[in-house]
Amino acid sequence: MANVLNLKGLTVRLPKGADRKNAIEDISFSVGAGEIVCVVGESGSGKSVTAQAVMGLLPRELQVAGGTAELQGEDTLTANPNRLRDLRGTKMAMIFQEPMTALNPVTRVGEQISEMLEIHTDLTTTERRKRAIEIMKDVHLPDPERMVDSFPHQLSGGQRQRIMIAMALVLDPALLIADEPTTALDVTTQAQILKLVKEMQESHGTGVLFITHDFGVVAEIADRIVVMQHGRIIEQGPRDQVLQNPAQPYTQMLMAAVPSMKPPKRAPVEGDAAITVTRLNKIYGRQGWLSKDRIVHAAKDIDLHVKRGETLGIVGESGSGKSTVARCIARLIEPTSGTINLQGTEIATMKESQLRAIRSRVQIVFQDPYRSLNPRRTIGQSLVEAPMNFGISREDAVREAQDLMSLVGLQPDALERYPHQFSGGQRQRICIARALAVKPDILIADEAVSALDVSVQAQVLELLDDIRDKYNLAMLFITHDLRVAAQICDRLIVMQNGVVVEQGPTLDVYSNPTEEYTQLLLNAAPGTEVEFGSGRAS
Repeated sequence: MANVLNLKGLTVRLPKGADRKNAIEDISFSVGAGEIVCVVGESGSGKSVTAQAVMGLLPRELQVAGGTAELQGEDTLTANPNRLRDLRGTKMAMIFQEPMTALNPVTRVGEQISEMLEIHTDLTTTERRKRAIEIMKDVHLPDPERMVDSFPHQLSGGQRQRIMIAMALVLDPALLIADEPTTALDVTTQAQILKLVKEMQESHGTGVLFITHDFGVVAEIADRIVVMQHGRIIEQGPRDQVLQNPAQPYTQMLMAAVPSMKPPKRAPVEGDAAITVTRLNKIYGRQGWLSKDRIVHAAKDIDLHVKRGETLGIVGESGSGKSTVARCIARLIEPTSGTINLQGTEIATMKESQLRAIRSRVQIVFQDPYRSLNPRRTIGQSLVEAPMNFGISREDAVREAQDLMSLVGLQPDALERYPHQFSGGQRQRICIARALAVKPDILIADEAVSALDVSVQAQVLELLDDIRDKYNLAMLFITHDLRVAAQICDRLIVMQNGVVVEQGPTLDVYSNPTEEYTQLLLNAAPGTEVEFGSGRAS
């Protein structure tokens, strides 16, 4: 098997004042034709920098200091900009993590695929459109003749990712680089995308460099694994060898941090409900003889309750209504009908002017901590704002902010720093601290750990467990990661198309799912046959 990519001694230097000299150092590995090589490691390990160096996409502040990156014998590190432009698409292509930011929002998806053909081929406009439809069929997009004229916002996350794959493969490149392409996708869509990547790799003989922090994905698709830490390769080898007999303590630690798909046995939480939701409905759009708006019943007759000290998980595919329910409970959106009883206070019908008094009682932690924090404000300013708005003096608010920083495992003197000076995991800890600053009764975590690597994810999950016990909080945990749900949730609700299709203690739902949809979700989770380490179930 010929290699399509050979990296030898690749080194990229960081700017002066960074926490280490090099972003990546002495990176050497290969990707063969028809082979999938997975690169794994924590955030900051150098995975994406390696891919960017090969593609010639390094930021200006990062400089290649040595080594070679040979793509079918041609060193991309020494290629001039015009030659790199020729190579991108024809010989190498890249799929990014978030297709919505990678796609042009004001250009139809078919035109974005055709642009690749316009730049690199002599095909006519009609021929380019025909080829775009063909590649859309190849990646199993529904009704490509219609979808070719759609805009990115009109497609689902999984469909947008398929468009990215179509763009990458339309010129049949020798090397496909996929940088966390399934992180934000639910398990069924993720399974479809992984199957598609494997199909394309097998049918086209493409070499795939797959960057991920998800060991379930690695177990599902990898031929070989490269493990990186602090910019260096610490271990590499065939998939089964690395997964079953990891030689390095760091690799062993990563795999031990992967949550188990086997839920631990939990005693039922006793006590009164902190929040009770009855027949909650949320409908988008309007219906009338003059209206052509599409009606979407995002949440239909939802009944749930969460006791103090209990974690209730809500799982399901994208569009199932999980986040809609959470946002209705937090009153970030207004329910169409139903009741939301917060320990005797009915909040579903409260007007905006009345809601301020209950905002402190229901707090939410979102998926992306960087977008949740104001980049122009210090962490201290973000943490003291809400308590001061509810009448606490600045001195007391600062003192409590320092205590909260210690609680979430950060230094109190870091309050004067800005969000960009923290890692992703640290920023999520800060968001948790901010939510706790007003002493809520209910904490809603909406995909709060899905973008974190496994070791940081394990730390944040442990933190959430500790905080729930310490403050006797009721926690609503929204996730598409079934491994995470297995380990943190006392009870589980499964949603599909806005409806609760199954619910019960987590162990019961996983052990004996009664609904076909629940079985589909559990079977779609990648790497279900592999037990990576002790996880959190031991």
